Formats: sequence, structure tokens, C-alpha cells
Amino acid sequence: METEESLDESSTEIEAADSSKGPGGFAAGLLFGVILGAGFALLFAPEQGQKTRGRLRSGMRSTQKELLRQKRRLRAELERVRERAKEALD
Repeated sequence: METEESLDESSTEIEAADSSKGPGGFAAGLLFGVILGAGFALLFAPEQGQKTRGRLRSGMRSTQKELLRQKRRLRAELERVRERAKEALD
């Protein structure tokens, strides 16, 4: 039967072995995962890159236009609220 002291020593050895990779091991694993994921994405992409980029560009343009419309609408609403608040205070 192992004593409590020998159990503490073995758990310290296990912790040291587990943490030996440190941040470098994590970064290497992350890089490997990114490369592997990009490879699978290229293999299973439903469209050619040019078409996909075109669709993304188009989507970004329409999103930008919509955001600009919303910005104008919110500014107009803010101005109306500001005017009403000013009238209420006078």
C-alpha cells in the first residue's frame, strides 16, 4: 500500500508530464486544426471560389446599404425625440 507522501509525489509527476507542452503545444494544435479545417473546407466547398467571393461581396454591399438606411432612420428619429424633449422643457 502506498503512503500518502508517495501519492503526492506521483500526482506531482503526472501534473508535470501533462503541462510539459505548455502554450507551444496548444498553439501547434490550434494551427494544425486551422490547417485541417481549411483543407476540408476547400474539399467540400459547394461552389468555386470566384462565385463564393462574388456572393459574399454582394451580401456585404446589401448589408452596408441596409445599415446606412437604418442609420439615417435612427438619426431622424433621434432628431424628432430631441425636438420633443426640447419643447417639453421649454
